[in-house]
Amino acid sequence: MTTPGPPERLYGDLAPWWPLISPVDVYEPDAALATELFALAAHPVREVLELGSGGGHTAYHLRDRHALTLVDLSPAMLDMSRRLLPGAAHLPGDMRDVRLGRTFDAVLVHDAIDYMTTHDDLSAVFRTAWEHLRPGGIAVFFPDHVADTYEPVTDCGGSDAEDGSGVRYLEWSLPPEPGATTVRTDYTFTIREKDGGVHTVHETHVTGLFAVAEWQRLLTAAGFEVTTAREDGGQGRTLFAARRPLP
Repeated sequence: MTTPGPPERLYGDLAPWWPLISPVDVYEPDAALATELFALAAHPVREVLELGSGGGHTAYHLRDRHALTLVDLSPAMLDMSRRLLPGAAHLPGDMRDVRLGRTFDAVLVHDAIDYMTTHDDLSAVFRTAWEHLRPGGIAVFFPDHVADTYEPVTDCGGSDAEDGSGVRYLEWSLPPEPGATTVRTDYTFTIREKDGGVHTVHETHVTGLFAVAEWQRLLTAAGFEVTTAREDGGQGRTLFAARRPLP
């Protein structure tokens, strides 16, 4: 199987459709989970850095409690986030190597961590988180899946705007190749413009797939004290909270 390129369209020319593809309200439970995990820090969490912040939908639910710095690789997604969160700092950067020259009480990496497809990529993000955390600070990671519990899915979603435009998507993931650290998911977006015109877009996303033990090993190797949390339900996500030790 040929490995497809990066998902350039969803986070590029389709970015203005993001609020309809994945509405902001969907992220409220994850923001609440992040807040619970921030409590594992050794001190109160006031300043938060989010890596791979996308359209700002998770950060939106944290805006009243924290001072936010949001970093993303996509200029189009940063533009969407600035409209939603004008009070947050927005900076371009790759979570693997961005260096802001300052530290925070917490680092949040939501499902953008899924686009790390090698052990080296994952370790690079952990180093970035470490470099931006104060001693006692907490880094929280929200992968959509881990190898221990992964199962292919078919799903759909989307929503409509008041002006008559709307989006529907079909998500179709495939079983991973034996021994692979990646999984392929195909998306088809059906987009209705406000004038009634309809077109479709297909895009393939390749995301990382690592065992819980490997996450724990790489986080420990980066210097963190690791806590693993599991959501309720048989297919609940496994989340990771990594604290930078106090001196």
